[in-house]
Amino acid sequence: MKINNAKSLFALLDLPCMVLFVTSLGFIIFYGVLIFYYRYNWETLAEFEPAEVEPSSFISVIIPARNEEKNISHLLSALRNQSYPIHLFEIIVVDDFSTDGTADVIKNISLPNLIFTQPESEQGSSKKRAIESGIRIAKGNLIVTTDADCIPPVNWLKTLNSFYTTKRAAFIAAPVKLAHTHKWVEVFQALDFITLQGITAASVAADFHMMCNGANLAYTRQSFQSVNGFEGIDHVASGDDMLLMYKIRKHYPHNVFYLKSKAAIMSSEPMLTWKEFYMQRKRWASKTLVYDDYRIISVLIFVYIFNVLFFVLLTAAFFNNIYWWFVAAYLIIKTIIEWSFVRSVARFFGEQKLLKYFFIFQPFHIFYTVVIGLFSQFGNYEWKDRKTK
Repeated sequence: MKINNAKSLFALLDLPCMVLFVTSLGFIIFYGVLIFYYRYNWETLAEFEPAEVEPSSFISVIIPARNEEKNISHLLSALRNQSYPIHLFEIIVVDDFSTDGTADVIKNISLPNLIFTQPESEQGSSKKRAIESGIRIAKGNLIVTTDADCIPPVNWLKTLNSFYTTKRAAFIAAPVKLAHTHKWVEVFQALDFITLQGITAASVAADFHMMCNGANLAYTRQSFQSVNGFEGIDHVASGDDMLLMYKIRKHYPHNVFYLKSKAAIMSSEPMLTWKEFYMQRKRWASKTLVYDDYRIISVLIFVYIFNVLFFVLLTAAFFNNIYWWFVAAYLIIKTIIEWSFVRSVARFFGEQKLLKYFFIFQPFHIFYTVVIGLFSQFGNYEWKDRKTK
């Protein structure tokens, strides 16, 4: 009886339907292999245990800040409480021509190792220019960058220094998670973000392709200067993190690492509205076509087409009811493929509570991926009261 039902089902499939079925099956299989590969490398990447070494590296923490009057004091307070000796690090806050009271807030904070500066000119100002201004006056050999809306754990600098010393790292990508309430816009970001972090760690550990986030990075002054800093990528509004990482990896292919350590997890603020979230992700995705690495380009194109295929099936379902079975199967199998990987990453970040939203957000995540991927390559976006092409 089951064989007859199967034959009846395939009898309903005309040639276009069979082509779409085989195409979907192929993409699902390759997607499963890709996610399994990420999961394997994520789980085999050992958590770093800081060695008991005497702190010796002088660290320059550089914070580009634009319109962060509500957040900057919280970050500076967390840096005041770092376990790393205060005489072995400096905090350089670079005000990227804020239009609010950010500069006044910083000037009213008393810290012996705090330096406040500003780029020489507002013309062509960007986050890259702000970081360059900070590095220009920095005294440390180890440059650590973060964002003004972040909060580090107490052993953050101690862990970074230990990893840098142990690995002789030229570039370190470190973990980031988003703080969140129960608002759906924040929950969606937090879940999506830790998934990206899992992929980041897995890809860097396997030397598959390079990813990182500017909220938690470290690199040596020598590596930055060896690649001439942001030269060649300074025309791209975004990319102070990944594009720099690619440049440094070319010069130091064996000295680029992901620091998998709970003691180094940086907490960052989410976007509070869907519009802000859209603008942020559009900004991130705008640098896609600038990547000089066929591996990440190939992965991004594959994943994008994989998500577009869902909408192809959905559209076809309005013309032929049999495609509704394809749509349901596609969504269910995609969810199953991703589940164990996301669960493992969520456990590391202590965000298991987010997993109850995982199934609910699957359709929206597909929609968001397709829309952001398309519109990030066109038009302008607005960020921190600044419009950018």
